Amino acid sequence: MPKMPQRVELRPLTLSDQDEFCTLVQASSELHLPWMRLPGTAEEFQAWMHRFEDGTNRGYLVRVRETGAAAGMVNINSIIRGRYQGASLGYAAFAPSAGCGYMTEGLVATLRHAFTDLRLHRLEANIQPANKASLALVQRLGFRYEGVSPAYLYIDGDWRDHERWSISAPTPWTPDPSLPEV
Repeated sequence: MPKMPQRVELRPLTLSDQDEFCTLVQASSELHLPWMRLPGTAEEFQAWMHRFEDGTNRGYLVRVRETGAAAGMVNINSIIRGRYQGASLGYAAFAPSAGCGYMTEGLVATLRHAFTDLRLHRLEANIQPANKASLALVQRLGFRYEGVSPAYLYIDGDWRDHERWSISAPTPWTPDPSLPEV
């Protein structure tokens, strides 16, 4: 994992972030579609936040330290424990700060958090083949290409193919042998 300047910090997403989040999602719709659809209204945001209640999904904002502004969001989704110790990533920059390198730094912080604090072993990013900016981001961070998953996710009214990219913890660790098989 490359060393990055500490211009950003990762903060858990909370219900109090609703207005800022929805405003930024609305301002970023051209940047996000057709790659993903994020909640842009209070009702959508509140419903979406339920996915984080049981701990198998974690939501974060990437905030610029100097201003406190949200530069993007990251989700660690579908956390599986046991012998797998892995999850998938979802992430998006917000238009006002896109192209400033904040998401690269935010994903570095996410990887550090996932591998150290959450003690995950593997993270996967699934990216539509035409999303060149996202593909460049995971390549920059050292993710490995693993193949294509046809019709993988239903986004913006269609089942979309995704390239599968993954990264493993830099220092492998052994899960507790008493953990159940997956």
